[in-house]
Amino acid sequence: MAVPKEKVSKARRNKRNSANFKASAPTLVECPNCKELKQPHKVCMKCGFYKGKKIIETEKKKKEEQQ
Repeated sequence: MAVPKEKVSKARRNKRNSANFKASAPTLVECPNCKELKQPHKVCMKCGFYKGKKIIETEKKKKEEQQ
């Protein structure tokens, strides 16, 4: 049975395992309301719409209402 002669350090182990991990960019889609890029199935943070309905108030709208 094969037995390692010495302990493999965490740095050496992580260096070997890091070759299999590749970060990927998040998928972005265009918001149908404001044409801003956003993640799919999430509320648009610029206009506050999701599936054609107003879900959240945006900071820009709040500032306009206060003035």
